[in-house]
Amino acid sequence: MSERRAQRRVVVLGAAGRDFHCFNVAYRDDPSTHVVAFTATQIPGIEGRRYPAALCGDAYPDGIPIEPESQLEAICARESVDEVVFAYSDVPHAHVMHLASRALACGADFALLGPARTMLRSRLPVIAVSAVRTGCGKSQVARWIAARVAARGVRCASLRHPMPYGDLLAARVQRFATRADLAAAHCTAEEREEYEPYLEMGATVFAGVDYARVLAAAEGEARLVVWDGGNNDFPFVRPDLHVVLVDALRPDQLATHHPGEATLRMADVVVVNKADAAAAADVQRAVDGVRALLPGVPIVRAASPVRLDDPGAVRGRRVLVVEDGPTITHGG
Repeated sequence: MSERRAQRRVVVLGAAGRDFHCFNVAYRDDPSTHVVAFTATQIPGIEGRRYPAALCGDAYPDGIPIEPESQLEAICARESVDEVVFAYSDVPHAHVMHLASRALACGADFALLGPARTMLRSRLPVIAVSAVRTGCGKSQVARWIAARVAARGVRCASLRHPMPYGDLLAARVQRFATRADLAAAHCTAEEREEYEPYLEMGATVFAGVDYARVLAAAEGEARLVVWDGGNNDFPFVRPDLHVVLVDALRPDQLATHHPGEATLRMADVVVVNKADAAAAADVQRAVDGVRALLPGVPIVRAASPVRLDDPGAVRGRRVLVVEDGPTITHGG
């Protein structure tokens, strides 16, 4: 048997985020595994590209193709795949198992990589902010924490879950301290939506593709790291304090989506957000749902008020709101 066939041949199902991270930390330097393809969903414009050879290491001189998830069966047949790894977020539990069924029907194993294998360790204290669903309000809480840490004179680095929509090699490590940095990186509207509020606070944001290097860059400038998560994913960096948000407007969605349920079960503190906008009964349902899973966890109720720069400009008018981020597209 050749060395290539002696390796386990793996497909990683992703959405240009955790899939690349799983490869970087679990597979890139593993001689017993060969990743034959990534698949893409959720994010437009990713499929048909390649994960660059310069990010892959010597075992992948041509890089790794990124193909449509719809082609999973064809990839498994063409590449004699041994294992299919699921590595993206904010999907119903049944969605994961339907993909597992497709993998099993092809003869492959199906796997999820957990925190012990994928979380990086920092030499600095880390506070992570995650959620059970997209759109719970993670970033506003992460910024609140960063602002209060800075007010105490502690230099803080904000690490953002990846959004590598452009040149993957150029985005290997990203550092944003000014609007000029955003322009130079050709950031999308969604990226700007996430980064600009930090810059307005005077904070520095780190992101990218290779999070071992991203973390090292942040550690060189800060005394504390705040992880601002994406979707309902769990952190790429092992937290010393893990704050997880649930949405009082969606009190029945604490344990319905992956990996949000796992993320909630990892919480050190739970924030029930949008308590000001939800009915009191729904706030209590959210609290009761958290207690059913984590009886002893501290729970904080939080408000998420909607503010306008100029309320008079829209008062008494019919308003069309244009949303560019993922809250509407797959937040539910």
